[in-house]
Amino acid sequence: MTPVPAELDLDLARKVLDAQPFSRLLGARVTAFGDGAATLELDLREEHRQQNGYVHGGVLSYAADNALTFAAGAALGPAVLTAGFSIQYVRPAVGAVLRARASVVHAGRRQAVVRCEVFCVDADDADDAGDTETLVAVAQGTVLNSA
Repeated sequence: MTPVPAELDLDLARKVLDAQPFSRLLGARVTAFGDGAATLELDLREEHRQQNGYVHGGVLSYAADNALTFAAGAALGPAVLTAGFSIQYVRPAVGAVLRARASVVHAGRRQAVVRCEVFCVDADDADDAGDTETLVAVAQGTVLNSA
């Protein structure tokens, strides 16, 4: 995997995410970025839930999609777009924080294959360094360098 250029760091990743109106609407944040990996988090609100109180699958898909793309960007550079991804819901998502952790499995010059695990973190654990994560979904996708 090619090393990410120095200018592609966590601060730039946060600026890129902040430039996405939908990400701002959801309240997403990038908490880790680099070396072919990225972590995206969002504090869960009532608006993120479906009628049974679980986090809506669309919110889980959003988190996986963006985490996949940011991880690929850490390997391919900033001009990337998701070509496609699949997601499997493992269990109903409940908790205070949604955390999507993605890493590049393979990167070429123009595309990367990336895996993502999506977790929920309980309210009691959300501020702790050793928080308890519950796996709620797994995703895999292909991201293309669009430059």
